[in-house]
Amino acid sequence: MTGLIILNKHEGISSFRAVSIVRGITGEKRVGHTGTLDPMATGVLPVMLGGATKFCEFLPSHDKSYRAKLLLGVTTDTLDITGNVLTQRSVDVAAGEFKSALARFTGEIEQLPPMFSAVSKDGVRLYKLARQGIVTEREKRQVTVFFAETVCENEQKGEYTIDVVCSAGTYIRTLINDIGEVLGCGAVMTALCRTRSNGFFLQDALTITELEELAGQGRAGEAVIPIEKALSQYQNTEVSERQAIRFKNGGPLDLCRLKDDILPGLTKVFSPNGDFLGLGEKNEETGELTPKRILAVK
Repeated sequence: MTGLIILNKHEGISSFRAVSIVRGITGEKRVGHTGTLDPMATGVLPVMLGGATKFCEFLPSHDKSYRAKLLLGVTTDTLDITGNVLTQRSVDVAAGEFKSALARFTGEIEQLPPMFSAVSKDGVRLYKLARQGIVTEREKRQVTVFFAETVCENEQKGEYTIDVVCSAGTYIRTLINDIGEVLGCGAVMTALCRTRSNGFFLQDALTITELEELAGQGRAGEAVIPIEKALSQYQNTEVSERQAIRFKNGGPLDLCRLKDDILPGLTKVFSPNGDFLGLGEKNEETGELTPKRILAVK
């Protein structure tokens, strides 16, 4: 089985566990995901199957969208509601003040990765150090928040729901914590749903229960999206049967013998039958389309 399954991960399981469940449902040994979601988080988790796992690095990964809930007046060691409470303060923040603080975090900003994260420090995941009670030095990262808006508010309780569109590597927990620091009362994330990732939306996603139901009917294949659909940002070219054989064997193709004008960068290569063969990269110096990643289907 080769392609992607867009999973709507439910709360309470890790991304690793979600992948393990998909492996068991599909019977495919080669399975991986494209971006970690915390156990408390829900939403879009693209899962790669079979030969598609080799194309993970070529998927569009820049923009992600989230809907998050938060509570003012509380901070925890994990920056979310599942952690140990560090501070609790009274809140006297008007909704307008909250929206103004949120607006300060749009555009290019710097974030300090949370200790409870998958970021590595000297080869060790930060969350492993955090579980030992170790807090280590971390370098701030530059990320971009393209859009942030309040979609629901309860000023009296200090509860807000926000929609955020951001670059890869942005931590919504950190964003909320930083807003709380600006407001002087602290803030903690209480819920998170990823609504878009790698070009796929929440409405494209299946729950594990829905995937299990399809598998029980012998229809699990209907949930699999061809890998070429996820690579839609690249141009297409169709090659002859002989060229297809050469490409699949790792041989470069003469650009002059291709029927399409190939632009710089990566190109999706298809056989005369419309089968996706892999990605080729234009080499201006040699005048060839060089195989960059070949799809291996068993």
